[in-house]
Amino acid sequence: MGQSVWLIAGPTASGKSALALGLAEATGGEIVNADALQLYRDLRVLSARPTEAESAQAPHHLYGVVDAAEGWSVGRWQRAAAGVLAEIAGRGRTAIVVGGTGLYFRALTHGLAEIPEVPARARAAVADLWSEGGEAAVRGALHAGDPVSAERITPGDRQRLLRALEVLQSTGKPLGAWQADTAPLLAPGSWRGAVIEPDRAELYARCDARLLAMVAGGALEEAAALMARGLDPLLPAMKAVGFPELARHLAGELTLDEAIVQAQQATRNYAKRQLTWFRNQTPDWPRVTGLEADAAWEQLSSGAV
Repeated sequence: MGQSVWLIAGPTASGKSALALGLAEATGGEIVNADALQLYRDLRVLSARPTEAESAQAPHHLYGVVDAAEGWSVGRWQRAAAGVLAEIAGRGRTAIVVGGTGLYFRALTHGLAEIPEVPARARAAVADLWSEGGEAAVRGALHAGDPVSAERITPGDRQRLLRALEVLQSTGKPLGAWQADTAPLLAPGSWRGAVIEPDRAELYARCDARLLAMVAGGALEEAAALMARGLDPLLPAMKAVGFPELARHLAGELTLDEAIVQAQQATRNYAKRQLTWFRNQTPDWPRVTGLEADAAWEQLSSGAV
């Protein structure tokens, strides 16, 4: 357990925070948030942010530090995390980065391409090309200047096709070339990662139970306060898992029971996407299979992972 940085990843409701607290207690470490929704101070309940009692057990960083009116990118988080990790290292302490946002972990371990912002006019031109000629037109244009991306992006992946062509046309440089010109924030050998990957049925049951606990713990009131601000619905905080369904209930479109059932389904779908991402992107990271905190901690601390 001598690594200076631990990376604890996994799906929602899998017990990441409890495991991170156990690791912080064992190492005297400090916990750093790697969950895109737990950044927002307006989402204390809906993002299942650590409680005040949990936060008092070890120093916590980058939790509830962003207003919902802001939209942090992966790059913005990476820059903030870099500063926090440097401060923790300066104190000679272990950093425990914990969360479920896969791209945050990838930014730490593989680097993040600093691609110039694509002008609105370039985005509009690519969108028009899709509207006029569909996927075939966009893929053909992309293939002419960036055949690697055109062949790599799977059929039907509109978002990535548009993004690749936008970058190519606005910068004159293929997206892959930008991505290759990166360096990881964490040096090889300076960190150790683990993914919590529990039994899926047990995880889904935890997701359902936690949604109910959120409603009992003030999620409706939190959703109402967020709705009252009249924020842009495209902001990240407005797309928090469970919020759209609860907002529809508050707007009179769903009964509370209907909203809960739909929010539970959305949470399970989100957990499934997270599991798939970590399985594909971190296949060499050890797996922790225990859902309960004691079992997960025993598996991690015993060196079984």
